[in-house]
Amino acid sequence: MKQTTIKSFDELPLVLTVREVAKGMGISRVGAYDLAHSEGFPTIRVGRRIAIPKAEFIKWLENESKGDT
Repeated sequence: MKQTTIKSFDELPLVLTVREVAKGMGISRVGAYDLAHSEGFPTIRVGRRIAIPKAEFIKWLENESKGDT
């Protein structure tokens, strides 16, 4: 499977999967699931599926990088 690198937020879909978050952040899939289950991380549950809205994910990243948690 070819590994692609995300270079811009514009390349992300409107709603991310946990695997896409893991890939974009350069963390393991298990780490991304841990993050998705943590308090304050923006997720939407659709049945058993975990979805992460792109806009909310970007806001979360910006807040984390500023230390505003």
